Amino acid sequence: MLEEFGIKKQIIELSKEVELEIKDELLKVDLICQNNSLKVLKAFNKNKVSDIHFNSTTGYGYNDIGRDTIEKVYADIFEAEDALVRSQFISGSHALTVALFAFLRPGDVLLSITGKPYDTLDEVIGIEENASSLKSFGIKYEQIDLIDNEFDINAICNRLKKSKVKLIEIQRSKGYSTRKSITIEQLKDVIVEIRKVDKDVIIMIDNCYCEFVDIIEPTQVGADIAVGSLIKNLGGGIAPNGAYIVGKKNLVSLAAERLTVPGEGKEVGPSLGMNKSLLQGLFLAPSVVASSLKTAIFTSCLLEKLGYKVEPKFNSQRADIVQNIEFGNSSDLIKYCQGIQAGSPIDSFAIPEPWDMPGYTDKVIMAAGAFTQGSSIELSCDGPIRAPFIAYQQGSLTYEYGKLAVMRAVSLLIK
Repeated sequence: MLEEFGIKKQIIELSKEVELEIKDELLKVDLICQNNSLKVLKAFNKNKVSDIHFNSTTGYGYNDIGRDTIEKVYADIFEAEDALVRSQFISGSHALTVALFAFLRPGDVLLSITGKPYDTLDEVIGIEENASSLKSFGIKYEQIDLIDNEFDINAICNRLKKSKVKLIEIQRSKGYSTRKSITIEQLKDVIVEIRKVDKDVIIMIDNCYCEFVDIIEPTQVGADIAVGSLIKNLGGGIAPNGAYIVGKKNLVSLAAERLTVPGEGKEVGPSLGMNKSLLQGLFLAPSVVASSLKTAIFTSCLLEKLGYKVEPKFNSQRADIVQNIEFGNSSDLIKYCQGIQAGSPIDSFAIPEPWDMPGYTDKVIMAAGAFTQGSSIELSCDGPIRAPFIAYQQGSLTYEYGKLAVMRAVSLLIK
């Protein structure tokens, strides 16, 4: 059956070797999953989640007890003061944009300490000119790059001493860069150093792709705000859209008033029948994230055995669900993405090609045969058509489905 599915015999045999080699790493993922499952279950129990919370509101969305309960559950999971969890967010980038415009005022300084943020924020910040950018409102942007995948503590502290910085942005996942993703330990250490210099600067974390990869979240180690998407980790493959902002109550309130209306904030916003999906997705999220991690570990080991450069290595500590595969040429990158598409449940017959995708400066190829459009907790693989031609693979609702797709993609690659 595997060969009938387009998987070469040599890849079947190599995959058996890989699974023996990675078994200890998979057990570590299971332990993390167990811890995070307990965390979620306790939050559901504490907030007495009931089927009454599945009910829907329309129009203004006043008195939506399901929506309000979801936000309490999120706040408890993150050990945060408050949360904003809404389907009105169209993406993680949208939630980040809302947060930045909520917290920053003309003349303020935004400082990124993980280098340039993800490509979709270029026009939000004003790195790429846009009449609606933060720059167009007189908000200044600065960045400090990582050095050998570590925070440049001296440069950060010296900049904070020089003049007032309103907000520090930290993007944990690597985005379309070649750096490593930021672990909770690294995050904790840099926050300690920042607070020695400035106790008031807002520390905001782009937590996309990172939730439930560890047993601790950024707000538990001193971050003021964490932001993420529900069609990534915490949606569990069930949430059809949405995003979250969690953290300090006053900041969440500002974000809510930027998303909706000043003076109304969190009190409005209809759930439109999505409460059950958001709750069920969150409930499944620890297991789905574990499947994504296992798929990434399998991919890393298999592709390295075939001679490709991978990051992280299969036995490295992980901070997100993203697996890099460096192909060195556009042809192999495109073939691999096409193979992932062929191994997907939806649109397996489609052949992805690089295109000028809105929000990106380079042509991008994206493979995602997903039940939810753009969902990257479901198996997807994409990358910009630029050197060193890296595929960024993430997600998989189950390990078994992810493994099959990767084996199919590799079989196409070596053809």
